[in-house]
Amino acid sequence: MKQALHIAIFLFFSLQGLLPVKAFGQDEPQKVFTGIYLMNVYDLDVNEYSFYADFYLWFKWKGDRDPTNIEFVNSIEKWGFTQTMFHDTAQVLPDGYSYNGMRVEGRFYYSFALSRFPLDKHSLDIRLENVIYPIDSLVYVPDTSKVLQRKDLVIPGWNIAQSKISSHVNFYETAFGDSSERADRFSNCTFHLLISRPWSYFLLKLMLPLMVVIFASLGALFIHPVYIDARTSLPIGGLLSCVFLQQAYSSALPDVGYMVLMDKIYLLSYLLIAAVMLRVILAGNVLAFAGEGHSGGDLLRRDKVLAVVYFAVFIIGTFALVIFA
Repeated sequence: MKQALHIAIFLFFSLQGLLPVKAFGQDEPQKVFTGIYLMNVYDLDVNEYSFYADFYLWFKWKGDRDPTNIEFVNSIEKWGFTQTMFHDTAQVLPDGYSYNGMRVEGRFYYSFALSRFPLDKHSLDIRLENVIYPIDSLVYVPDTSKVLQRKDLVIPGWNIAQSKISSHVNFYETAFGDSSERADRFSNCTFHLLISRPWSYFLLKLMLPLMVVIFASLGALFIHPVYIDARTSLPIGGLLSCVFLQQAYSSALPDVGYMVLMDKIYLLSYLLIAAVMLRVILAGNVLAFAGEGHSGGDLLRRDKVLAVVYFAVFIIGTFALVIFA
């Protein structure tokens, strides 16, 4: 009877806003300050959507719940995964916090979005969460110290922009077949390493060969219309060269169901070469039907102007694709 009376009084004052709504016996979630020091990133494989990472991970907390029993959500190749603890048991720091950590090395999954290739940027993620305590019991928060990485860390072929750490909620919309359990939320701590391809790769390795092919194709419009064989051979050779160049970089990419930025630039180059080829054919027909009295000088002057227009359209179109695509 007294217990029922106490519950009725609690509910009454809770509704009036005089008592917190938190239920009896429910504790505040334990905060765990989490930090990371990245040592190495290697074997970054775009085709396999994965990378290897070697890093130190540490935790500081106050409470009885052990935050070191974690799972790396996006880890793969579990057989090659290593986790070496700093200490067998948690150490107590002078400020009263419990402290422990581990060195981790393993392979992680990352879904590379390549629509902006070769100017693509990525955030390599390392995601961890506790396997026992849901978010109402334990929460990972970024450590107050800066996120660190080895100063001389280099990923060949990539620029490293910055690194950061964030915390969010991971909700599982299933009880995993256990009817006695409910779907629950877990605190998820994620380390982000922001990388991008250098512009030199785009300009020197991809655009420079393509520009040489474009100039060679446009050169057909600077040859006198009477040399029809020489005029047609240049855009045809340019078209074949474009096909081979596109296959060269495409072989280094995984099979995706969309066009990447470089594909769109090559599509623009195909249209330009087709326009040059069409102009060469039309000019040849005009000269053939005009007879011997037509020298072709006017056609050559128009073709030179048209070559400049074609090139300007290609450059403007490429800039538009780089900025807006």
